[in-house]
Amino acid sequence: MKKLLVLAAVLLSFTVFAQSKADVFNDNTPITWLGLDFSQLKFIGDASQWQDAGEITNSQMRDKYFPSWNNLFIVEKDKYKVADAVRRTEVAYAIEITEKANNSLKGNFFESDGNKYQLLDEQKVTTLVKKYDFKGNAGIGMMFFVEGMSKGREHGSMWITFVDMKSKTVLLTKRVEGKAGGFGFRNYWAKTFVNALKTIKSDWKSWSK
Repeated sequence: MKKLLVLAAVLLSFTVFAQSKADVFNDNTPITWLGLDFSQLKFIGDASQWQDAGEITNSQMRDKYFPSWNNLFIVEKDKYKVADAVRRTEVAYAIEITEKANNSLKGNFFESDGNKYQLLDEQKVTTLVKKYDFKGNAGIGMMFFVEGMSKGREHGSMWITFVDMKSKTVLLTKRVEGKAGGFGFRNYWAKTFVNALKTIKSDWKSWSK
């Protein structure tokens, strides 16, 4: 009997503190911005021919550009308006979550096949989240799984994903695209994230239904 009571208490505790999709759209529920995950990225086309950059290598993408794009959300919060996009007055930041995942990446990020611009789906995102290390954080985490940057399309494609960090459960995930633009390789593709946030803000109400 005691064991049953303990089990019931544990299940009740989990139910009380577990997050839901409704919480994502509850303005009073805190959200933590976890950053940009580039583990699935395919850059379609030649990454050269930018005035500030020569031929860009895989290691440069991982060690220079991934951290730089992630850090822009911290140093330029007035431009990368995460809180505004999700109808919050503020969000917490824990980009070290995605930074750790990005730092360990190996392999080739570049691809000539335009059909590989968008390869993720909801099930694949769910699998990625289950394998993630959220470093003991709880509550709702928000992140982008960046799947494609297409030089020809001049767009970036990513999955905005809200997760219950404690249970590693996906609460909501949607594909969003952002148009690129700006001077220099970093800024040109950083614009895709700014525009993706604007799309999230404009579509927010429809997503809650």
